[in-house]
Amino acid sequence: MTKKRQENESLKIRGAAAAAAAADKFRMYMDFTCSISCIKPHQTLAINRGENLKMLSVKVLLPERTQADYLRYCSRKFVSYCVAPWQRKLIMAAIEDAFKRLVEPCISRSIRSQLTKAAEKVSLDVFASNLKRLLLTPPVRGKTVLGCDPGFTHGCKLAICSPTGDILHTSVIYPCTSGKGASLDRDKKEVIAIIKNFNVETIAIGNGTACRETEEFISSIIKSGALLPLDVMYCIVNESGASVYSVSDDAANEMPDLDANLRSAVSIARRLQDPLLEYVKIDPRNLGVGMYQHDISGAKLKTALDGVIEECASFVGVDLNVCAEGILRKISGLNQKLAQKVIEWRKTKGPFISREQLLEIKGLGPKTYEQCAGFVRITPEITALCSQGVVESVSTSTSTSPLAEGDGKKRKRTAQGGGKAKRSKAAASAAAGVAANPLDQTCIHPESYGLATGLLDMLALKAEDIGKPSTINSIKNFLKTTSVETLAKNSEAGVPTWQLIVDGLQQTLNYDIRAECEKPLFRKGTTSWGNLHSGCRLTGQVRNVTHFGAFVDVGIGCDGLIHTTNIKRHLLGGKENLELGDKVDVRVRNVDVGKKRLDLEMMALL
Repeated sequence: MTKKRQENESLKIRGAAAAAAAADKFRMYMDFTCSISCIKPHQTLAINRGENLKMLSVKVLLPERTQADYLRYCSRKFVSYCVAPWQRKLIMAAIEDAFKRLVEPCISRSIRSQLTKAAEKVSLDVFASNLKRLLLTPPVRGKTVLGCDPGFTHGCKLAICSPTGDILHTSVIYPCTSGKGASLDRDKKEVIAIIKNFNVETIAIGNGTACRETEEFISSIIKSGALLPLDVMYCIVNESGASVYSVSDDAANEMPDLDANLRSAVSIARRLQDPLLEYVKIDPRNLGVGMYQHDISGAKLKTALDGVIEECASFVGVDLNVCAEGILRKISGLNQKLAQKVIEWRKTKGPFISREQLLEIKGLGPKTYEQCAGFVRITPEITALCSQGVVESVSTSTSTSPLAEGDGKKRKRTAQGGGKAKRSKAAASAAAGVAANPLDQTCIHPESYGLATGLLDMLALKAEDIGKPSTINSIKNFLKTTSVETLAKNSEAGVPTWQLIVDGLQQTLNYDIRAECEKPLFRKGTTSWGNLHSGCRLTGQVRNVTHFGAFVDVGIGCDGLIHTTNIKRHLLGGKENLELGDKVDVRVRNVDVGKKRLDLEMMALL
């Protein structure tokens, strides 16, 4: 009967009078009625949240004929024609009472449960898709980055990170509360000094409190020309979860000598340098890229999102000699205990030279090695730097160097003399008899090294030349006359294995699959609310995708919404919907400065 009547049933919601003034975000659901068959998943979750907060009262309205049909059915089923009138009246009264007290509430609960389950599934799918796009955001490599965690009372926290993520400098300024006097000039001079001193050309600004004011402060410095000849640009970075992480035990272990307020600035800088390495440290529910994810069962959410994180980590791969424990334990086959052992082995015996050295770690057997080996890399350049003590794991970067006007100090990250000598000795001992294999830099699994080497020999190529243009061109020319299917037919390996081998041999050594995704959007100036009006065109980047539309950062400090009805499908280039990180050209449909709401229409996918 529930299924039969569901298409005619509806939800009726009334706002609680006492909470009406404070429930502006639920105002659209007050005196709201919608057919069960038409209600959207995001509406279901919003209604559930409003009800949990005691701001909405929800009731399922069944069609009027439902009770009549139920009574008629029960009458035929349970009431005999030969019973006395008083008996019939008593039985029918009991059936009617059962419907009102038991059956009707049961049907209502069942409908609400089905709607919630369906909405949670959609929410999980949206969150997983957004999280995957966020984790696969292309890294900004080779840049010294200034991370800014904006704030009013506690100031704007600054942290400069080297291209490898090492902390070079930290300090705090107060541009948002300095007014326009000498204090603001002093803050500007300090920022200019540290940017020039460390040759910073990229600034990452967190999108939290005081973001807009900090953005205007940085923009004014860039426009003044005080940073020339440096070509400095800034980027707004999603800082969701940074403050939670900064006071966590993991952050304390990673940066023990750094104040918790400054750790968030370091996290923001590193999120721009390598999003995957930094975002995996944060609880996915705190990343702000979902739709009502906090209302979903924690177990369901964890199961779905852990799978996405592991997929992305394995998809991209990690360098064994610089990766932190947080990302290493997300690799297939590894867990927290094994990840800690890998880090410990690296600290005591020096950098890994070959993937096979993983088998020397106690507890990491052949089966585990088989699972994880294809997802880890060993880069000779990084290995050489680690051997010299130039590069340390991101997880051990703890130095700070507050630089003020004349009284600042720079603190280099140096190892203790005895420890460095001891480590070099251990590294030399561990490296004895271990030869570097160029294939360890690729995505090719060690089990397929024999096949890969055989293909290189057949083409008269050397393993040392992997990644060079000549080798890549030779592989491409070979595949013009021979297919992967032919290679599989002439060997015991299947088509997927050979496809992975030829793909790995056609990639440059610095290839990163994330480069195919949309890069962060950099700016040199700001746009204000006063410059906005209906009909004006803007360029922005998608920050979040939900079931009802996409939120776009257009540089005003508040994301605008492109409702699903304003997303033109023929402009998506074959995609089903906009995705996190997409750059779009939009037209402003409506501006509400009071509520800081911006209604946008998609005009082009850039």
